[in-house]
Amino acid sequence: MQPTIYYCYDAYCGWCYGFSPVMKSIAEEYKDKITFDVLSGGMILPEEPTHFGALANYIQTSYEQVEEMTGVQFGQDFLWHVFNPEDTDWFPDSTKPSIALCIFKEYFPGNAIQMASDLQYALNFEGRDLTDDEAYRHLLHQYGIPEDDFYAKLRSEEYKEKAHYEMALVRQLKVTGYPTVLMQVSDSKFYLLAQGYTDYETLKRRIESTSSLP
Repeated sequence: MQPTIYYCYDAYCGWCYGFSPVMKSIAEEYKDKITFDVLSGGMILPEEPTHFGALANYIQTSYEQVEEMTGVQFGQDFLWHVFNPEDTDWFPDSTKPSIALCIFKEYFPGNAIQMASDLQYALNFEGRDLTDDEAYRHLLHQYGIPEDDFYAKLRSEEYKEKAHYEMALVRQLKVTGYPTVLMQVSDSKFYLLAQGYTDYETLKRRIESTSSLP
């Protein structure tokens, strides 16, 4: 069987945003030899809507570390919410972006890495509220996805269940933090390739050493 790499991430994970360029480069390099999938972990699943303020306080002290280590930039439209938590109307929840990714993957299963990256860019650079249905409309235009079909699925119980199934699968794989990269080489054999931010050369070396790619 062809190896499969599972990238376990969350749309709200800042380190995953920083890791996106690495995963896009890896996916491009091995696109003919490895199957790639992205699984949403469900990092933020509040029982009741929870304001962005508490998370903003953490990001205020961590985002520069992500920028320095990974080379990504957080956008001013996002950072406005981070540094004005008393004025933001954000109530983050991983559910909707997880559903959106399930729908995107249905249309373009081979492009999951890019689509996950697009969701994170929409949040962390463009400052879009991923709990707002309108946060996804520009991506529908970009990928040529029918709006009516997408929004019907985004609001459906069926696709909510698909998203929760992915979150359960991530837990079953014993993933405890994001980003995490796993490679499946047989029905029962998985390798842990990355846990936390990992640079391109290190990840490439681990892929080469744990797989028998032609």
